[in-house]
Amino acid sequence: MSIFDALREDHDVQRKLLDDLISTQGKSREREQFLNLIKEAMESHAAAEERYFYKPLIDFDTTIDHSRHSVAEHHELEELLEDLTDTDMDSSAWMAKAKTLQERLLHHLDEEETEVFPLAGKALTPELKNKLGSDYVAEMSKRSHFA
Repeated sequence: MSIFDALREDHDVQRKLLDDLISTQGKSREREQFLNLIKEAMESHAAAEERYFYKPLIDFDTTIDHSRHSVAEHHELEELLEDLTDTDMDSSAWMAKAKTLQERLLHHLDEEETEVFPLAGKALTPELKNKLGSDYVAEMSKRSHFA
């Protein structure tokens, strides 16, 4: 499996979990569960993606700026997730923050897939794409039950 296939699979998991989270209401066990699931998925994905996708891309002139931008967005998303976690689930502010997180994460994932992946596809050799994919999947299997 190439790094792109592995990342797309995880992106789809995150999209689905966010949809599920947004569909919950009030302070409920279901909302807590989906919040914990999206938190785990986002954190494990960002750590493994930075190591097995963005770290190698820093070495190429064509992908260095996009790599830095995407890693910076990971940190912004982490802060949004932390803010959401610290907000009372019964408050109207919680849903507003959840929708902001969803909007920003969807933007980030779409940007990666439409802008970064094509550039990375040109920079990385086929062998490296597959090795990074295998390494990423192995790392995710240690970090997350979504792998």
